[in-house]
Amino acid sequence: MADDALAPGLRTPPWLRRTLIAAAVGVMGLLVVLPLVMVLAAAFGKGFATWWAALSTPDAISALRLTLLTAAIAIPVNAVFGLFAAWALTRFEFPGKRVLLALIDLPFAVSPVVAGLCLVLLFGAQGWFAEILRAYDVKILFARPGIVLATLFITFPFVVRELVPLMQQQGSEEEVVARSLGANAWTMFSRVTLPNIKWGLLYGVLLCGARAMGEFGAVSVVSGHIRGLTNTLPLHIEILYNEFDSTAAFAVSSLLAGLALVTLVLKFWLEARHADGLAQSHRRH
Repeated sequence: MADDALAPGLRTPPWLRRTLIAAAVGVMGLLVVLPLVMVLAAAFGKGFATWWAALSTPDAISALRLTLLTAAIAIPVNAVFGLFAAWALTRFEFPGKRVLLALIDLPFAVSPVVAGLCLVLLFGAQGWFAEILRAYDVKILFARPGIVLATLFITFPFVVRELVPLMQQQGSEEEVVARSLGANAWTMFSRVTLPNIKWGLLYGVLLCGARAMGEFGAVSVVSGHIRGLTNTLPLHIEILYNEFDSTAAFAVSSLLAGLALVTLVLKFWLEARHADGLAQSHRRH
């Protein structure tokens, strides 16, 4: 116990320690574990055949494909943007740096529904870019590009916010040494910078992927809810539940929960294998 190394007057009373642990476990069990167990129980309540039939419908398969496609686009785009943004914010001083940091945090503060409405104002029939989109016959809203843009807006801070504290803590001394030894910019990045931040980058990518697959609010505004075309898994679940097809809704929910659990297992594996590096990446300004 960590308390054993403290002076007797500074040790936490055993009853308080046990109470806090029990409260934390109880809250997690009530708010996280119990709903997940109930979803799985409802999903398989009528047997595996019914569960599989709900997942085998064309609408469910289309929703799964669109969800994975959106995540597959959002993850590499945000990874590249996160690397560039973190590099600029930690290695250079420029006017507006604090403003840029605040703007990166904007998706955390703004409701996803508001983000979706902003895209409607930009790309809708009466939006700022409506004339240009009509001239070139480009469709953003109620199509896959709108869903991808909404997901990118919601998820882009995750990688940046994992890398910025880590790169600030590590400093630029090793990079300066590499440049002084004749390394060019790419060699310095690939041999020095990237190995030092790779686990923080991967952790941010996992968080980004989990949020991309589970995003509902912004995607709901811009998708149009067109079955088989613009419904992601969360939107498909909502439609099934609104149609009182609770068995199918819980079956698809279990699939989405399974994707989340895979992400959670990878997260725990990263934390177990690389706890020190990830602990540094979690430090905030």
